[in-house]
Parts: sequence; structure tokens; C-alpha cells
Amino acid sequence: MVVAGIAAIVLILAVAAVVLFANLPDANAFNARVEQIFVENDDLTNQAEIKLLEILAQSGTAFSDTFESYRFVIYVLLIFATAMLIAAVAFLVMLVQLNRRMGQIERKGIEVNSLLISRDQNTVYLNNFEFKLTAAATETLSILAEARMDDEVLSGAEIEGMISGRDASDCDEAAGATRIKRLRDTLGNQMVSELLVKNIARRGYMLAIDKDVIRMV
Repeated sequence: MVVAGIAAIVLILAVAAVVLFANLPDANAFNARVEQIFVENDDLTNQAEIKLLEILAQSGTAFSDTFESYRFVIYVLLIFATAMLIAAVAFLVMLVQLNRRMGQIERKGIEVNSLLISRDQNTVYLNNFEFKLTAAATETLSILAEARMDDEVLSGAEIEGMISGRDASDCDEAAGATRIKRLRDTLGNQMVSELLVKNIARRGYMLAIDKDVIRMV
């Protein structure tokens, strides 16, 4: 389908180029007309008349050179337009494929084969990709990982309570939500962070991965 579209674009531009060049006037038309004047008026003897025709002939030569340069410019512009159109079509196809891929990821979530959290180094290895975290972000992710291994969903207040050592009833929901936001910001990649840390409406937060792939050291 894509190849057919690109081929159609190239064909249309090729036809347009042929029609354009076929209808362009001959660059030597002016010179031919001046030559015809010389031939038809061989009785010209006046120096001024002869000089005028010479000037016309020189003008025709200059016009011919200029017109040839215009032809070259048009040819280059057509090639450039063809390349740009092909690039635009290819870029559009890439965007469509990327959107489809993003849709699949949003529907299925991130396929995580391993999640290793190193508290000592404040580092998380996600499918062998290393993410350096702050100490607070590491603690938040560790609590979410422990909750996921226990099949639990934690509210913002519960997250804040576990980190601060207070009772969840004494903690603000917004404080836990702020910790989640900082964790996502530290992970950096918005797609990864938004899909890895799920927000379940009216329940709380959880890691959207298989608990069997989680390891903590």
C-alpha cells in the first residue's frame, strides 16, 4: 500500500515534469526570430539598423542562457519536491505505525520480564535498562513493588504512611500522590512511568507488572 502510494506520487510528478517541459518555449526561439529578420532583410545597409539587429541577437543569446538556467532550476525543484513528498509519506507511515504500537502498549501495558530494585545504589533495572533514582523515588518504588508482590493496591495516604512511619489515617492523600509524581518524573520516560505505575480510580496505585518478575536487593 505504501509502495503503491509512493509510486503514484513519483508517477504524477514525472508526468507533470514531462508536460511542463514539453510546453516550455524553445530557449533559442528569440535567436531564431532575429536570424529570420536578418535573412528577410538582407538589404539592410544602415549601420544603425545593423547595430540594432546585433544587439537583438546578443539579447537573444543572453535570454537563451537565462532560460536554460530556469529549466535547470525547475528540474532541481521537481526532484526536491519528489524527495520531500516521498519523505513525508514515509514519515506519515512511521507515525501511523508508532501510534498503533502505542495503542497496543496502552492496551496491554509494558511487557516487563524483570524488575530489579537496588535500594543501596538507588537504581532500578527494568528489562535490563538501568534507571538512576533518588532515594525517595527508590523508597516509593520499593513500597509499590512489595505491595504488588502481596497483590495490594496502595492509596496515596498509605504510601505516605509507610514511608514516613505514621499511620495512614494521619497522612494526606496528596502527599502520596506527590511521591508518585516524583517517581514518574525521576523515571523520565513518560510512557514507561505512566504505564508502569498504574493509577486505579478510587483505590490507589500499583505496579502494572507480573509480581513474579520483581526482585529486590
